[in-house]
Amino acid sequence: MARWESGETEPLPWLRPKLARVLDVPIDKIDELLAKSSDDERLTYALDHPQKVDLVAVARLRERVQDLDQRYDKAPSTSLLADAGQSLGQVSFLRTYATTSLVRRELFAVEAEAATLMGQLVWDASQRRDHTNARAYLDQAAVAARQIGDPIAEGLASLRTCFVALYGEKNPRAGLALALKTATITNNASRVLTGLAMLHAAEAGAMLGQRRDCEQALGQAQDHFNRIGLADTAMDLYSPTQHSRLAGSCYLFLKDAKRAEPILEGTARALKDGSKSQAIVLGNLALACIRQQKLDEATAWLHGAIDVVEMNWGGGGLNIVFGAGRELRPWRHEPIVQDVHDRLFTLMAAA
Repeated sequence: MARWESGETEPLPWLRPKLARVLDVPIDKIDELLAKSSDDERLTYALDHPQKVDLVAVARLRERVQDLDQRYDKAPSTSLLADAGQSLGQVSFLRTYATTSLVRRELFAVEAEAATLMGQLVWDASQRRDHTNARAYLDQAAVAARQIGDPIAEGLASLRTCFVALYGEKNPRAGLALALKTATITNNASRVLTGLAMLHAAEAGAMLGQRRDCEQALGQAQDHFNRIGLADTAMDLYSPTQHSRLAGSCYLFLKDAKRAEPILEGTARALKDGSKSQAIVLGNLALACIRQQKLDEATAWLHGAIDVVEMNWGGGGLNIVFGAGRELRPWRHEPIVQDVHDRLFTLMAAA
């Protein structure tokens, strides 16, 4: 047992069922725990002896980055920043010492993932205000992706940079150019990413007041989504509610709240996962109701948005709920509006 704990040896296969019974865990869990422990040790060894970094250590590092990425949409970004930054630093360190082209290639792939995640986290944690550092990380991700000729990773970094231009810098022309650039990068590689790029091209068009171009881009996005294949490597980025979520946002920017409301309401009823995207949908739905002077519905949806924001502190959700609160000022003496403003003041104090 001492040798197992020190990592010198592992329990032999015939002992593992007995070990599972003693520890009261399934036998496959024993194998999983042993594999994870072994991979952690390989990564620790590689960090101490970087010239000997191998594919097992890189795989463990990639697993850590992907675990953080999966937690992004429902966890406060501030809670993930330290671990993500550490992982990116470890990747950069190991890549400097990697001696084989295969290991170096895999490290570039992990660097692209980790730098993209850091760009998201930095921007979200700053409530979408730190554009400079977010862009720097996303540029790093794009460079790493180009080193290995990965259009999916490069396209994702480009798409995230588009978000910074659209929602942070409020520059729809730059956002449109980045969305179309993303679509060009990913056109032959992923229907998912190309469809997402066209959705944001549509939103940029809406911000510019170009309804025809916006609706044309929405149609192109849906066409790409209709042709998604099972082997699309960006499938994890796709959600059936994305098209309606962005379409509703588009009609809000086009000052057509009446058209936006039913689209966003259908999306809100389908999206109940406590994600940062859910908070944005609920906040936009509240805005659509406010602009039609439907105070009861607006405040109810806004309370729902605040509930979600209090769980995940998404920068996009925070900006939208406070924007909705400002649009409610003409009715600030109404009790239902005062209740919302009280919650927003509490949210501001907690932030």
